[in-house]
Amino acid sequence: MKTQEIEALKALLQESKKIVIVPHKNPDGDAIGSTLALTHYLTSLHHQVTIISPNDYPDFLKWIPGQENIINYDTNNELGEQLIAAADLIFTLDFNHLGRCGALETPLRNAAATFIMIDHHQQPDDYAFFTYSDVTMSSTCQMVYHFIEMMGDQNNITPEIATCIYVGIMTDTGSFRFRSTTSTTHRVIASLIDHGADNTAIHEKIYDTNTYSRLQLQGVALKNLKVLPEYRTAYITITQEELDKHNFRKGDTEGFVNLGLSLHNIVFALIFIENKSEGIIKISLRSKGDFSVNEFSRAHFEGGGHHNAAGGKSNLSIEETVAKLISILPDYKNALNS
Repeated sequence: MKTQEIEALKALLQESKKIVIVPHKNPDGDAIGSTLALTHYLTSLHHQVTIISPNDYPDFLKWIPGQENIINYDTNNELGEQLIAAADLIFTLDFNHLGRCGALETPLRNAAATFIMIDHHQQPDDYAFFTYSDVTMSSTCQMVYHFIEMMGDQNNITPEIATCIYVGIMTDTGSFRFRSTTSTTHRVIASLIDHGADNTAIHEKIYDTNTYSRLQLQGVALKNLKVLPEYRTAYITITQEELDKHNFRKGDTEGFVNLGLSLHNIVFALIFIENKSEGIIKISLRSKGDFSVNEFSRAHFEGGGHHNAAGGKSNLSIEETVAKLISILPDYKNALNS
């Protein structure tokens, strides 16, 4: 953000405001961590702050400090719309197009509040009055840390804020192994630990919470894993029937796409998950090196994200979606084998 914008935001936050914070639909660790961290921070400045999530989020995130106060718009839309209509400021975190927040898009577009965007995805929209966008950042949580720095309040980071930010950075960097993890990211992590984030406990709460059903579903994913060696590509399919058979709960397939990417000589991995209630196939895409899944998903699967991690969707059947992928890959053979 430019110095002028920072000073304008500081001035705006001098007096108590009614603030709503919104993550994207199907929020992940970065979305929940960043919204909660910002909530704790703004509450400490004596603002009235509420998080409104478009829908529910995985159980493995339901221990993070303050998460019990998040309003689920899916189950409490009347209250959500009242709060949005009454808000002075609306922060949108970890997304940059209002279409990413599902049914919340309409009340947000009708809101009279001043919008502030904090996000690290590519090609941001222009709905926000204040935009803090940086695609080089590891996560929106890291950006919230820097936002607090910009406000001059780094020394006021509490253990709760540090914990929330740590969660988002850890999950969005694949436990600090993705290319977006920089030396600055590690310095931020060191500061968070100094401010009270218990790194061992956080890791255990996020990653050591498998259920028998989830492990069985992972077995299904491995059984369904297919490799296309000529394109250095691997993909997984999971049908609605397979999800139902193994008592699927939100978040159970988190990280499954990386199973394919872990194979030797594979640089492109996808997972196709059938969602009959929405009538779509949800797609997660991951890559190594120079192959951009953001561009691939935008071109073919109505999605986008980051260079090496993106999402998308298909309105075809799961079989037709796989056939579409296979028909497209010859156009990318050189890029995948370079």
